[in-house]
Amino acid sequence: MQPTYVPAAAPPARNRWPLAAAVLVGLLIGAGGVGATWALTGDETAGGDGARGDARGACDALTAMDESKLATRGKAGEQALYRFAAAFDLSTAAAAGDPSYEPLAKAVSGAHQRHRRVFEVDAGVKARLSETRGICADL
Repeated sequence: MQPTYVPAAAPPARNRWPLAAAVLVGLLIGAGGVGATWALTGDETAGGDGARGDARGACDALTAMDESKLATRGKAGEQALYRFAAAFDLSTAAAAGDPSYEPLAKAVSGAHQRHRRVFEVDAGVKARLSETRGICADL
């Protein structure tokens, strides 16, 4: 007599509805939180202040940046590089939102590109930063 083959019992099917419902509730709560934040803080681009806010942010980042620390290793150097990058990004965003900020974006971009080329704060970088700070003073 040959042994009878009895297949192993399949694991019980798991009900995935509770997991799907939890994910859906989490997404809805997250979206509601974002919507509430926008409603409470307001959309500054709707009032035309978005580009201006970006330009001011770029200038604030440059004011806080000590260019002598751009070549410094460690946290101080990192912070200076991040502020320089933030000024670049914010000035570019400002120019995208309002063409009157293009001189600011070009000046910051020129300083940033020069620094990335020579890896130091030379006379070219200093000249562009000085030009940028002059533009910021007039905002």
